[in-house]
Formats: sequence, structure tokens, C-alpha cells
Amino acid sequence: MIRLWLPMAVLLSWAGLAVLGPWLPLVPDHVELSRVLAGPGHGAWMGFDDLGRPLWDRMVVGARYSFLVAILVVSLSVTVGTFVGALSGYVGGWTDHVVVRVIDIFLAFPGILLAIALAGLMGAGLENVVIALSIVGWVGFARLARAQVLSLKTRDHVQAAIGLGASRLRIVGRHLIPLILAPLIIEATFAVAGVVIAEAGLSFLGLGIQPPTPSWGSMIRDGTRYMLVSSHMVLVPGVALMLVVLAVNMLGDRLRDRMDVRAGRRNGS
Repeated sequence: MIRLWLPMAVLLSWAGLAVLGPWLPLVPDHVELSRVLAGPGHGAWMGFDDLGRPLWDRMVVGARYSFLVAILVVSLSVTVGTFVGALSGYVGGWTDHVVVRVIDIFLAFPGILLAIALAGLMGAGLENVVIALSIVGWVGFARLARAQVLSLKTRDHVQAAIGLGASRLRIVGRHLIPLILAPLIIEATFAVAGVVIAEAGLSFLGLGIQPPTPSWGSMIRDGTRYMLVSSHMVLVPGVALMLVVLAVNMLGDRLRDRMDVRAGRRNGS
């Protein structure tokens, strides 16, 4: 079994490049015509692209935007989805019925296709990518939070809070949401991987971060025209994307296994 330190090392490297990128001596838009499509070598260990720009510098800047989009989208999705789902499950009645129908409508469309449609309507750009992916991403958290709250709202401590006159918002925020954080955290880790892929997909289609700002998806798109002569243009961002997504999924699996074991021990005791 691959130890936990390996995916953590990949994710820390990704986060480190994203955070420290603005202070690194990078020149992602510097053009050297003499090094057009040059492979890895002295001066640029990841090579150059079709305009003679260093791929390492562009990949680091792309990591920054990929990390930023993932953090913003998952944070917004978790916040909105958890609040809506938990409140819907606790209140019940027509409110819950309306929320469930809205969730069903969103789930009827493939998430990436809905994100493409929203990005196409709002236009390309970082802000619109975050908004489009957040509109798509909150649904999964809302459904999970609602299901968890439905199984917890009849517990004794919730009934005691009702008897003491606590408001619905206080019961949801203080007595229910803290109990459902574990599955939400696991869901959030897998959501990060999905957002990274979705952002790269939108940029690949020209609906995400716009040139000359580099993105892993747009770098892969630019490299597809030179696959046979300069495959490093696709391999560099493609491998980086694969490693990040694989590391996030491995971390999510490990967290789920650890939390399942702890839950099993509590139930057994």
C-alpha cells in the first residue's frame, strides 16, 4: 500500500507552488524564438512551447490558478450546499420538497455539461469559471447534508434543544452540522479533484482562463497540435494534472477508511 505521505507530498508541492508562485522569478510570457518547441534541456528542464515560452514557468502559474479555483469553488459549494441541505432536512414540509426538486433538476444534467453551458452564457474568465462550477457543485453537498440531518434530527440532544426553545438555525448550526462534518470533509476532498479536472476542461475548450494567462487545460490544448514533434507540451501539464487528481483521490480514500474505522469502533463500543 502506498503510504499517505506520497499524496500529501504531491498536494503540498501543488499548494506550495500556488502560494509561492508570485514571489518566484518566473517569466511565463517571455518568448525566445530560438527555442520554439525545444525539448527539456539546459535552461528549461521542462522545455519550451510553440512560442518559445518556458513550460516550467507556465506550469507553476497554471498551478496557482488551478489551486485558487479549487479552493474557491469547494469552499462556496460546501458552505451553500451544507446550509441549504441541512436546513431543508431539518425543516421538512414544502421547503424540503422544493429543495429536493431543485436538486433533482440539477442532477438531471451532467455536471460538466451544465458548467460548460453556464460558462458559455456568462463568458470566459476566472470569476465566471468559479461561479459556474459553484452553481454545479453545491448540489452534492446539499444532498449529503440533507440525508445526514434526516437521520440525526430525532436524536435526544436535538429534542432537548427544541424543548429548551432553541431556534431552528441554532439547532442546525450548533447541534446538527458539527455531527455531519466528517462525511462532508470526505466529499470535499473528492470535489477538489472534480473541480481541478472541470477547470482544466473548461480552459481546454476556451471557456476558462484566457490567454496569455496559462492554465493546465489551455496548455494541453495548445500542445495537441504538436503531439508528434513536441510531446512534452502535453506531457508536462498532463502529468501534473494527473498527479494532483490522483493524490487528492488517494487522500480522500484514506480519510474515508480512517473515519469508517473510527465509526465502527464507536458503534462497537
